[in-house]
Amino acid sequence: MNEKLSQFEVKMGKTYENLVGEYGAIRAGRANPKILDRLRVDYYGTPTPVQQVGNVSVPEPRMIVIQPWDKSLLKALEKAILTSDIGINPSNDGTCIRLVFPELTEERRKELVKDVKKKGEAAKVATRNIRRDGNDYLKKLGKTEDISEDEIKDLEDELQKLTDKAIKNIDKLIEEKSSEIMTV
Repeated sequence: MNEKLSQFEVKMGKTYENLVGEYGAIRAGRANPKILDRLRVDYYGTPTPVQQVGNVSVPEPRMIVIQPWDKSLLKALEKAILTSDIGINPSNDGTCIRLVFPELTEERRKELVKDVKKKGEAAKVATRNIRRDGNDYLKKLGKTEDISEDEIKDLEDELQKLTDKAIKNIDKLIEEKSSEIMTV
């Protein structure tokens, strides 16, 4: 790999990783503790990730149990879950909070697949923007440094191959997540 293109390969990799993270937060009918990753609870005045204030477990395929180490956090946890975009009502039994995931309807599954495709498309656009930035960089490089047009053309071809590979990976991820959501 050419060192002139490595920065763009890294950016494309970060775009892919970001998409993986976003897909992890989309619930697909079964309980996945990753949907709590973005959730912050007010812990003595500090927004703290849920995983840092208690045990998060998945005792059943469609249930997450959050057992805070400090029982006084139950109300704050409940409030954080209710105000989030998770869309699940927590049940508080005085010692822990249970999140029961209802079975997804066919309609809701199709909405989620649309959302998955929309996020995937946004990642592809971001990847293409990185390619455009890379091509601009190579054009400037051709004017400022002593590099032949053939070398610039070769670098542009290599950048295109990187882009094609990144988009192929994104398409594969979209397909996997869509089939996971549509599987009952």
